[in-house]
Amino acid sequence: MKKLKAFPKGGVNPHDNKEFTNSVTIRNAPIPSICTIPMHQHSGAPAKVLVSPGDAVQEGMLLGEASGFISAHVHSPVPGTVKDITMVALANGMASEAVVIELGGEFNRSGKKIQPVEWRNLSSSRLLKKIKEMGIVGMGGAAVPVHVKYTIQKGRHVEFFVVNGVECEPYLTADHRLMLEKTEEVLEGIEIIRKILKPDTVLIGIEENKPDAIAVMEEKIEQRGFGFHVFSLEMKYPQGDEKQLLKSLTGREVPSGMLPIEIGAVVSNVGTIFSIYEAVVFNKPLIERVVTVTGSAVTDPANLKVRIGTKIGDLIEECGGFRIPPKKIIAGGPMMGFAQVDMNSPVTKNVSGIIALPAEETRIPRETPCIRCGRCIRVCPMGLSPAYLYKWIDKQYIDKALKEGLMDCRECGSCGFVCPAGIPLVQGMKLGKLLAEKKRA
Repeated sequence: MKKLKAFPKGGVNPHDNKEFTNSVTIRNAPIPSICTIPMHQHSGAPAKVLVSPGDAVQEGMLLGEASGFISAHVHSPVPGTVKDITMVALANGMASEAVVIELGGEFNRSGKKIQPVEWRNLSSSRLLKKIKEMGIVGMGGAAVPVHVKYTIQKGRHVEFFVVNGVECEPYLTADHRLMLEKTEEVLEGIEIIRKILKPDTVLIGIEENKPDAIAVMEEKIEQRGFGFHVFSLEMKYPQGDEKQLLKSLTGREVPSGMLPIEIGAVVSNVGTIFSIYEAVVFNKPLIERVVTVTGSAVTDPANLKVRIGTKIGDLIEECGGFRIPPKKIIAGGPMMGFAQVDMNSPVTKNVSGIIALPAEETRIPRETPCIRCGRCIRVCPMGLSPAYLYKWIDKQYIDKALKEGLMDCRECGSCGFVCPAGIPLVQGMKLGKLLAEKKRA
């Protein structure tokens, strides 16, 4: 195992709180009687609805068609009948058109023996097309359609394919458990991606608080004779951000406003790679994912394999409900996730966790004026000045904020984590970006 690596600038060290579920094996969540499947579960344009109320649908059937290059197909997670086409609030607060399905009829995948596909005989273009057909998106948060990320422009070359096994957000353990329980499948997924991208090198980064995952990945890689390189990374948030991960593993920095391919790299996280394996080997659309349901307010924290469209409240109920009343419920991780007010919000392709925290573990500071302590500057991994950016955004000087690097902000939450004045810095950055987009439109 190699020496611990880390990105050089900024970062914070919140307690990882992974002890609730890091040893809890993945189990299937109950299949809901009603699924609400949003059409906007990914970056880019929402999918176009292809069904109508009253239509019968099958498990894995296409419900929504990608409406542009940067878009993704959406499939039915269950068999049943379309009850409604409606608008729903997503976990991130956005509104989306959604298909509501009432469970009914026979499953054509679940519980059935599916013959694996011999994918090694397929061309890289056919593999990429299959990933697009199955609606695979990045499952680490941004939900970029994978076929977009893996479409490399002519003249470009992928030097590094980087596997993100960091899972640096506190509480979350879904990728950790996948590396332990589905090691062979994850490695085969990497092989599929390697055939598509043809990288010179495959690098796997895993944070040091997952020694069992590091050990099993190294063992299986050696057994299968793969030339993949596993690196143990220092525990420092946001180690799992792709730009910081690339600094840690390659020493290269993605230029401002550019993508990792500019330095010859492509990054995907473990959950995405596992979904690619299932899509290619078993023709399985992205209709379910592993979600960590955790926090000290939850009676029985768990890692659940969840059908897309399941209500957040149903997952809490599956974990025994609340042990004590929660003060805050978060979809995603506590640093970059979104506070929830509606337990009917559906799980989407990019919801990695549901965290319920009691009052004593929830810090909601009273906002006071900036004291110019400089802590936000010291911890920003992108070298920005969050307090100054916030000031420009607050005064509606968006051009000034853009000039000062607003679009380079990763929205990691490190600045807000250390701010003694309780200033909502990350929310300010998000608002600034929305205002910038509105100004460009």
